[in-house]
Amino acid sequence: MHLPVAPRCNIQCNYCNRKYDCSNESRPGVTSEVLTPSEAADKVGRVLEKIPELKVIGIAGPGDPLANDTTYETIALIGERYPDLTLCISTNGLALPGNAKRLYDLGVRFVTITMNALDPEIGAKVYGRVILDGKELKGIDAATALIERQLKGLEECVALGMVVKINIVMVPNVNVDHIPILVRRVKEMGAYTVNILPLIPVEGTPFENMEAPTPEMRKSLMDSCGELGIKVMRHCKQCRADAIGLLGNDRSGEFACGSCRTAEVRPILLGDLRDAVAFASDNGKDVNRGFGNTPSFYIVSLSDGSLLEKVDVDTGRSVAGSGHKEHINSIVTSLKSPKYVAVSEIGSFPSKLLDELGIKVIISDSSFDDVLKGLNA
Repeated sequence: MHLPVAPRCNIQCNYCNRKYDCSNESRPGVTSEVLTPSEAADKVGRVLEKIPELKVIGIAGPGDPLANDTTYETIALIGERYPDLTLCISTNGLALPGNAKRLYDLGVRFVTITMNALDPEIGAKVYGRVILDGKELKGIDAATALIERQLKGLEECVALGMVVKINIVMVPNVNVDHIPILVRRVKEMGAYTVNILPLIPVEGTPFENMEAPTPEMRKSLMDSCGELGIKVMRHCKQCRADAIGLLGNDRSGEFACGSCRTAEVRPILLGDLRDAVAFASDNGKDVNRGFGNTPSFYIVSLSDGSLLEKVDVDTGRSVAGSGHKEHINSIVTSLKSPKYVAVSEIGSFPSKLLDELGIKVIISDSSFDDVLKGLNA
């Protein structure tokens, strides 16, 4: 059973589009709902009543589990209520160093790390951005930081005696020839098994028009990697973040809360908050628009006041009902997790949403420079 308690992610992969309420899609990163830790623990109890053979609880998203405090809260609750269940975590590894022991102390003994490259030049083609210590990294810098921390996290998990599986997304013309090198390295470091997953070209991602590897291509690569002396997983079905049941027989639909939660679902953001302010403005100099009606947000660095990017907003979207909530969610997601949002006014729904995500709201009618001076005073 996968528990979808981790909406935030700290990296953006070029093959990933983390959607909600995709009941007809079976792939990582999608879920019909996001649960609080207490809701997740209660749901485990309901599932056990109907599926008493349940043995394994996993947290795999829809973001990255280790970018969410709710992951640790959920693990603790499950460990207290259902100590006989096996706990496992799936992560991109960015936040694994330093947290491996924390997971171990909570009873986690099985960890999956998704690694797609050892070479930062290859990794730069796979990862769009990484948020580390409040800084947004891109390109070679992003891939280098991620790979270094993945290897360090793997090392820490193995030293603790945890069983580590390495997931690798097979992307034709990007990392296929490099995968045996990656497999050899993780085997030498103590990984127990590898799982080579075929790319799923997903609409709305940079890889949406790429071709997925054929089953024959994947089998050939798995066979060659198996000759390196490591176990190769061959039965993966690339499960959803809320999957329940046996492989090939997902029963999550039987237990979903459905429409009672999806209207209030939170947007998925990058995990760590960037050292930046998102200014609602129509002139690029002054805070003069409200959160829901600004034509643009200017994302400005807290440290030096430089413009990081301009985010244009679709002002033609609905201003009432479920359409309004979707509009607000889309705005929040597009801001990519700044520490602050500066607006002339803001409604209760977006204010509450930003507060839940740890983003502080500044109500102001001052210039960008004055707001920055106040924050850096």
